[in-house]
Parts: sequence; C-alpha cells; structure tokens
Amino acid sequence: GGKANAIYLSLVETCKANKIDFRQYLEKLITELPGLDLIQNPNLIRDYLPWSEKIVQSCQPLKI
Repeated sequence: GGKANAIYLSLVETCKANKIDFRQYLEKLITELPGLDLIQNPNLIRDYLPWSEKIVQSCQPLKI
C-alpha cells in the first residue's frame, strides 16, 4: 500500500507542478492508454507524461 500511495502522491504533485488538473489527467490515462499499442510503439508514452504539450493543453485546470 505504501508504494502505491507514493506513486499516487508523486503523480498528484507532478500535475500540480505542471499546472494540470489531476482528475482530467487520470481520466485521460485510464481511457486512452489501454487503446495504445505501447509494445510496438513505446515512444507513444511520451505524449502522456504530465509535462508533455498534449497533456498540458488538454488537462488545464478550470478557471473560476
């Protein structure tokens, strides 16, 4: 449990540092990653890192 919690909190803090919405980011990962062929194209994972341009543009926090 401790390792899983450390991974989770690391993702949360990385999202904060990159000014992206964690909930949107997690939803994007859960919905899109299973459909990718990461075995044949491992470089695709770069598009899903919290600092990638694709993620920064699509997971902006809501401005109220």
